[in-house]
Amino acid sequence: MTAATTTTAGQKYHQHSTSILKTLQATEMLDTKPVLPAEIIATILDYLPVPDLLRFARTSRRYKEMVYDDTRWVARLKSMGVWDEAGARKRFEEAVQRRRQQTISSGVGRGQPIPPPSPTGTTKRESLFFDADLEQERRQHELLQIQLQKQQISDLRDGFETMKVSGGGSGGEPPRDVEGLLLVVKNARSIRGHARQEYGRIYGALAPFYFDLVRARTHTDPLVFKVFRDPDRQARMLANLRSFARSDWADGAEGRREKLEGMTGIFESAVLREFEQGYEFWDVDGRMKKYAHVLEVLNPGSSAGVELFIQKHPIFADREVLANAMDCVNQAMADSITLEPSRRFFEVLGRKVNEQGEIIGRIFPRPQRVFWGFVDKVREEIMVEYITPLFDDAHQRSIPSYLRAVSGIFEQTMLFLRTLTPPKGGEVDQEAKAKEIALRIFEPHIDLYFQDEIDTFTAQAEREVGEWEKKLSEQEASAESFYMGSFANRQADKKDFLTSFKKVVMMPVTVLPTSLGLPIGSPFASSKPAATAAANGGPSTPSRAGSPAPAGTPGDRASSPLPGKAFADELAAKAALMTSRLEGIKSLFSIEVALSLVHGAKASLGRVAVFIQLGGQVGGEAREMCETIFVTLLRILGNGHVKPGFDKAVTHLSQYNPREVSEHEKGGVAPLVTFIELVNVGDLISQMIDVFYEQQLAQPKIADRNDFLDPAGMAKKKFEQMLDESVAAGLNKGIDVLMDEVEYICATTQSPTDYNPGGISAPDSILSGTIPGMEKAPAPKPPAGAIDMDIGPSKTAQRIKDLVASHTSMLVGSTDKSMLDVFNGEVGLRLFTAVCKHLKRQRISTEGAIKLIADMNLYFEYIRTLKNKDLLAYFKALRELSQIYLIDAKHAKEMATIIADGDRFGGIFRAEEVYEYAERRADWYQVKREVERAMYGLECCVM
Repeated sequence: MTAATTTTAGQKYHQHSTSILKTLQATEMLDTKPVLPAEIIATILDYLPVPDLLRFARTSRRYKEMVYDDTRWVARLKSMGVWDEAGARKRFEEAVQRRRQQTISSGVGRGQPIPPPSPTGTTKRESLFFDADLEQERRQHELLQIQLQKQQISDLRDGFETMKVSGGGSGGEPPRDVEGLLLVVKNARSIRGHARQEYGRIYGALAPFYFDLVRARTHTDPLVFKVFRDPDRQARMLANLRSFARSDWADGAEGRREKLEGMTGIFESAVLREFEQGYEFWDVDGRMKKYAHVLEVLNPGSSAGVELFIQKHPIFADREVLANAMDCVNQAMADSITLEPSRRFFEVLGRKVNEQGEIIGRIFPRPQRVFWGFVDKVREEIMVEYITPLFDDAHQRSIPSYLRAVSGIFEQTMLFLRTLTPPKGGEVDQEAKAKEIALRIFEPHIDLYFQDEIDTFTAQAEREVGEWEKKLSEQEASAESFYMGSFANRQADKKDFLTSFKKVVMMPVTVLPTSLGLPIGSPFASSKPAATAAANGGPSTPSRAGSPAPAGTPGDRASSPLPGKAFADELAAKAALMTSRLEGIKSLFSIEVALSLVHGAKASLGRVAVFIQLGGQVGGEAREMCETIFVTLLRILGNGHVKPGFDKAVTHLSQYNPREVSEHEKGGVAPLVTFIELVNVGDLISQMIDVFYEQQLAQPKIADRNDFLDPAGMAKKKFEQMLDESVAAGLNKGIDVLMDEVEYICATTQSPTDYNPGGISAPDSILSGTIPGMEKAPAPKPPAGAIDMDIGPSKTAQRIKDLVASHTSMLVGSTDKSMLDVFNGEVGLRLFTAVCKHLKRQRISTEGAIKLIADMNLYFEYIRTLKNKDLLAYFKALRELSQIYLIDAKHAKEMATIIADGDRFGGIFRAEEVYEYAERRADWYQVKREVERAMYGLECCVM
């Protein structure tokens, strides 16, 4: 029983398990999840027609939320160009503020707490609702639509008002509010949360006309042309339909838009024909004005009517305007040009264009755009055709005429464009428009003009400098030929004589006669008279002795005419040639040449500078070209004219020898005076360049004086540096010349009795160090008791002081103060050295020490006027040094004390040097032993 029972239970379990599996196998598995994600469904909804979109919203609550999403309808309004995001944001912020104020007032009145703000900054009420007033308005609008639906006026379906519009041909009546249909797009509002209602209102008004026009077969079928009879209203509705078509995203939208554009094109062509007929009869205030406004309404910014007006305008065939550009060349002299005909041309053209501007303002709704389009056509058809042939012909005839023509006509063009009177009603910047049109005219000629301008100025400047240098070289060559011609011929004769003598000496002995006499025809026979004449200082060949003086001289070189005859002495000829060269230093470069170059640069720069006003790339290139002209001026004037002149002046100064000059009584060193005159000329040129830079470059803002990398400023600084270096080099050489003259005056004019009135002996004359060939006849020894008691400075010291002072004063005002201080300091030190050197050549007695002290005081007072403390210390020490000659011979110990006192001379003289000066005492051999013994005693005490 137990086994049977167990078997039965197992069978029952097996049967039950089988039934469950069969049941599970028979069960149908259904997946309830959506097939497509919500994002894809939302994208598909964007391409559904509006009726299908509304039907889709009725299928479920979730789909309704997707369809009613405000962003979907905002996108359609944006595609039409009627959604104002800024305005919508402003309305939303105003509504939020209004609700907040209402909430606060209601909460305070009832004693209720104000709800706390949400994390997003709005209250709970604000986060759940939009504008309460707008919501109430929406509900009232829905109730009104329900009532209208009951009255069968219209159907309200999800906010879209469908209109039953039929044409007159089908027996229907046109809509009552026709003006409202035309303004439906213009009156669209941008309200967040109500974009669907706004688009529904536009759809209900325009969709019937849109789809009716798409279905039309001919241009007479569309309802829009039956409901609206006035062309202006037809154009406004077509413009609304074109805006509405941009929100049509459904299948076939491209074809519908093409059909709409086709119908619009047909309408536009008909309007253009009406406008053209009015144009032919010049019906300005009638059909032209009416249909120009229709075209503007139909397609804002359309150029169809504008192009028709411009292309058929009679001004392009007006003979009064179409002048001959060649009159500017034909009415001028050869290789020149006159701009009077072009001025008359622009004057007539400006009057005609301004007349048409007034007419354009009467015809077109946006006249400024039409006016500037008309001016641009005038530019292309009239101005370019006038200017280009003139430039080409002028360039072939004469480059200077071409340069004046380009710059002058550009100024006339800008004046013409600025005097135009555009019609009112626009925001076009006339100045910017004028520059744009002028740039389009002259841009093809700018590069060639700029290159010709700089090339012409460079060639002209180099030619003027070259001509000056050529004249100067010819003058120097003529002078050298005149002075050295006779001497050179005699040298040639001597050379010929020596050559003949060498030939005779080298001849075989058999050639010579036994009597050792010269053979007939010997070279000595012909050369001996010439040699004898040369030895006697007679003239040589007449052709060279009578070489004429130069006919023309540059600058003021003509003020030093050549002597009437050549010099027979070589030294005299060289001295005269050196004098001529030194006198010509002041004319080594010319202020007239510099002035001519500056005037040429000013004219060239003035022509180029007018193009800066164009701005942009061309304006920048013009600015750079102006700076290039200035840099070229400084390069040619500085390196090509001024610097070579200073170099030649320094060379001539280095050749000056005061011992070869016969006249020294002119109050100064002649070559140094002329060099300082040259420095004055250089200073005038520098000031001229500085004024030119300020007026022509800095003030017009062409160059920036505060920019250290500006090319013009760098070139100016380089020019000034070159000028300073040249002046410094010349002044350094001039100081050498001045000191040579000082030493010459000291050696030739200082009498031995000035510092030793008691007498002079032969050994003293040797110790005085007079230069051989320069000593004067010794003055007779004055009788006893006839010693000159004049205690003033010597004539030599006075002359040296006047000489040096005259030269230092010449530079005041013509050179920089720092350079003047350096020059004065160097002159003072060199004068100190020369005076010390001169003292070591003198024999000074106790009586003559008074005049020596007076001389030293004279030098000291002069140095005081230079206001140089360091330099003054040297002459103060020199004045103290002169005191040792005043000490009597019996006071040798005091003399030794003064010699050994280094502090007394401020460190200028050491004791050894003072001892050397003390040796120049006339009684030195009498006091030497005592002085040396005293000095030795002082040294022992110090040790």
